[in-house]
Amino acid sequence: MDDVELSEGDALRRMYRITAEQERSFESKLPDLLDLGCVYLGVETGFLTEIDDDTQHIVAASGDHELLQPGRSCPLSKAYCRKTVDVDGALTVQHARVEGWEDDAAYEEFGLETYIGAKVVVNREVYGTFCFADAEARDRPFSEDEETFVELMAQWVSYEIFQKQATERIQQQRDQLEEFTRVVSHDIRNPLGIVDGYLDMAERTGDPEHFQRCRDAIDRMESLIDDLLFLTREGQTIGGREEIRIDELARECWSFVNAADATLEVDTDRVVLGDWSRLQQVFENLFRNALEHGGEEVTIRVGDLDDGDGVYVEDDGAGIPEDERDQVFVDGFTTGESGTGLGLTIIQQVVSAHGWEVSVTESDAGGARFEIRGMEPVEE
Repeated sequence: MDDVELSEGDALRRMYRITAEQERSFESKLPDLLDLGCVYLGVETGFLTEIDDDTQHIVAASGDHELLQPGRSCPLSKAYCRKTVDVDGALTVQHARVEGWEDDAAYEEFGLETYIGAKVVVNREVYGTFCFADAEARDRPFSEDEETFVELMAQWVSYEIFQKQATERIQQQRDQLEEFTRVVSHDIRNPLGIVDGYLDMAERTGDPEHFQRCRDAIDRMESLIDDLLFLTREGQTIGGREEIRIDELARECWSFVNAADATLEVDTDRVVLGDWSRLQQVFENLFRNALEHGGEEVTIRVGDLDDGDGVYVEDDGAGIPEDERDQVFVDGFTTGESGTGLGLTIIQQVVSAHGWEVSVTESDAGGARFEIRGMEPVEE
């Protein structure tokens, strides 16, 4: 290893100059910080990790170690960082073989003799680690100043990631608000215009049919408002999970749908953990979507996917054109005259809140087929 070329004061000053450059992005500063840490600590490699589902992902790196490059990953059980996340402050290793790492899975995987790392915490949860390492042993233990240096870097990374995520959430909320504003201004203005026009006609002619047209327009506005409230208040969260039989849920939802001439066929005995009231929104909206686009005599089927990863809801109606399928979950998208255009958005948000995924394709009969994946069954 190279000798340390920077004093603690020089390293801290350089770190401050890098982190204080407001015009630079977090991503552009990371390589400079990793390079600085390698020089100050006298090691060959520096890296930032993200830990997700017991897997370590390399987000950014400095150095030539083949396994410690951006995009590489490994089970956390084979990483030095698995011990870093369990300690306060920095974890240090001066000479891995001497310190009992020789038979460790991390040592066998990476062959690092020297290691120092601190955990990165975002919103009180471990995001990952900020680390420096070398394949050669270190001739002296890491000093308290060096440990503090790595801890400061990890804290700065924690703050920057928190700010980045917060900014993204704010932008997402702003985009949603703009989209809701567009939907409200367009879709509520239209039925209001209908009410105004038919009221004028009713005053002139006294024909009661014009009042019914007004009531239909008001019903549509109420549906739109209900959907908007669900999306803004409840759509992205779920309450307590309970065991739910999909067949029972589907049939109960069907009983709430006005479909005297339509047919529901259910062929599943899947039991999942979920929020009953939220999943009601999913199936009722899927059924109403099929009725709106498939006609009053449409046949709707609910069953298990062939690969066992979830369930499908399909119909024998007109289907959704292939060039429109990527847009069906966008707020306000609708090809019907009576829908609010928010039902499919509600479906996606509720499914996502459960940790599942929903997609749309074509049924064997040429109608629409919605597939919900990731619904791990409960063993009975």
